[in-house]
Amino acid sequence: MSIFTRKTLLITGGTGSFGNAVLHRFLDSDIKEIRIFSRDEKKQDDMRHHLQNPKVKFYIGDVRDKRSVDGAMNGVDYIFHAAALKQVPSCEFFPTQAVRTNVLGTENVLDSAIEHDVKNVVVLSTDKAAYPINAMGISKAMMEKVAIAKGRQLGEDGTTTICCTRYGNVMASRGSVIPLWVEQMKENNPITITDPNMTRFMMTLDDAVDLVLYAFQHGHNGDLFVQKAPAATLDVLADALKELYHSTADVRVIGTRHGEKLYETLVTREEMSKAIDMGDYYRIPCDTRDLNYDKFFVEGNEEVSRIEDYHSHNTHRLDVEGMKQLLLKLSFIREDLHL
Repeated sequence: MSIFTRKTLLITGGTGSFGNAVLHRFLDSDIKEIRIFSRDEKKQDDMRHHLQNPKVKFYIGDVRDKRSVDGAMNGVDYIFHAAALKQVPSCEFFPTQAVRTNVLGTENVLDSAIEHDVKNVVVLSTDKAAYPINAMGISKAMMEKVAIAKGRQLGEDGTTTICCTRYGNVMASRGSVIPLWVEQMKENNPITITDPNMTRFMMTLDDAVDLVLYAFQHGHNGDLFVQKAPAATLDVLADALKELYHSTADVRVIGTRHGEKLYETLVTREEMSKAIDMGDYYRIPCDTRDLNYDKFFVEGNEEVSRIEDYHSHNTHRLDVEGMKQLLLKLSFIREDLHL
């Protein structure tokens, strides 16, 4: 019997691409209820009409407003927290807004979950939280710190378990360049690339949802789970899309946007030194020491200086054929190409 049988799942940011993917994974299961919590009434209404499913309940609210979060929390067993400001340029121009949603909003969700004896919370993070250089990544890094600190305080015997999942680029999700480039090719416009040598991790939403389920089932308080993934340069991604769509579109290099990195780090060197290899994932347990450092005999960790971080320049690199095979796993691409 599944751990989700006759249980209630709350998805914050449930109208977004990631929340939607988690929702669809559970729709045909024996879960009792799925609650979609978001601030966008139009998207909720569209989803309600599209799904027509009595299992799915809708709650309008904002994670910044704890009272609205509390209103959706009664009787909840599991939470997938995906609500966030995640557009890098937007967060660069409005960093305080990123803090209010990504950091303080997360704290509201976690505090409410603890108060309502929720069994398990999985918090969605991003590769931009590792060695962050932009406001989105910095706010997501602080979000991870808030979640891990709450988990550490609750401990192994806590009623509520809180852990994080960190991902690279989820292909064709909101913020991904793939839908934009497909649209540009269809309209015979040039494909706009920021930097052809820029690398990004490439993973499908289905793979990402698998890790969420794994974290719900196997996570301990304060754990951080990271999905391993191949990477590709933007140049290879563009060539793969052009071949799939038989496009002759030009490629126009427009230069990097505010806050963009040449490559993304998924696991820092410091995290790699204590990471547990789970096959398809890394599990990074939290440091359970308290602030009484005097009782610990601490020496420098030589291993950290020998280990390399896990990033999109040193992971398995896809060529054009490999990228095409991965793109064909996306329902968005298959439907578009009538496959």
